[in-house]
Amino acid sequence: MSRQQNPELQRLRASIDNMDAALVCLLAERFKITKQVGELKAREGLAPADPEREAEQIARLRRLAEMADLDPEFAEKFLTFIVAEVVRHHEAISGANG
Repeated sequence: MSRQQNPELQRLRASIDNMDAALVCLLAERFKITKQVGELKAREGLAPADPEREAEQIARLRRLAEMADLDPEFAEKFLTFIVAEVVRHHEAISGANG
């Protein structure tokens, strides 16, 4: 049966597409807020990275992943990737304001 003829597959893929769109929108909103954080840190002379907060967030996300039946290792890798990008943005902001 082709994928065009399988309504269950189409329904599942439509759900995945909707979730992917929601994830992109959530990430965009998150980065708008983290940009504001980076600008505030630059104005206040604070370091672009905050290893203590990052560790707390990773631990928090791992707990949430476990409760949601998601692999905590995957959740940690995902957050680590996002945080690295945020720190890169904060360093660029800090350099532009410094």
